[in-house]
Amino acid sequence: MSDWFTAAPVAPGILRREEPAVHDFFRANLYTVAGQGITLQVDFGVGVAPLRPALGQAGPVIAVATHAHVDHIGGFAAFEDRAGHAAEAATFATMDEAGTLASWFGEEKAGPSLARLPSPGYRLADWRLAPAPLARVLAEGDVIDLGCRRFRVLHLPGHSPGSIGLLDEAAGVLLAGDAIYEGGLVDDIPGASIPDYLATMDRLRRLDLALVLGGHGAPLTRARMVTIAEDYLRRRG
Repeated sequence: MSDWFTAAPVAPGILRREEPAVHDFFRANLYTVAGQGITLQVDFGVGVAPLRPALGQAGPVIAVATHAHVDHIGGFAAFEDRAGHAAEAATFATMDEAGTLASWFGEEKAGPSLARLPSPGYRLADWRLAPAPLARVLAEGDVIDLGCRRFRVLHLPGHSPGSIGLLDEAAGVLLAGDAIYEGGLVDDIPGASIPDYLATMDRLRRLDLALVLGGHGAPLTRARMVTIAEDYLRRRG
């Protein structure tokens, strides 16, 4: 499974990992941020192959889930220091269908979930999400301190009730999860809220930053983020 994840730098000290063999609807961006003697891992893929060994890190890891959908929390349980927003704490603890939408992946409702198997004899029918109760409950304004850089938690609901972003204000980098990204934003699934998404888009377009690393797709400049946010506000407002 060593070749299951790709990895490439997207900003100083930040790697983006992807699962190329996963259907593009579920192919999330997984970000690994180097700290001072500690690593921040943001999101975890679908969990058909273990992410933890791919990090190659012997030191402590802070594991932060931007939200509880299946494409972001499959490998979450393998980490001990798990953090996420209070609004989705119950879903992390139980991996309930209503919060994770796991059946969409397991039952291949969007099409074949895997272009190839992670290992010989692997059966998607045996795949399950492992419960991952939070060790830390995050809220708006909380700070994740990596020693050499700090991320402030932004509550950005709309795609899901507990969607969060992590903002490195000093570097001007936002890890946005599925709050915003290049491609069609999803606001018509269980747990989504268009009114919340409108408020989030209005907030995002006002942020002073340089780079947005979304939960899917390519990195965004601030100008591109503002364009996406304002387009959404025109269409849905």
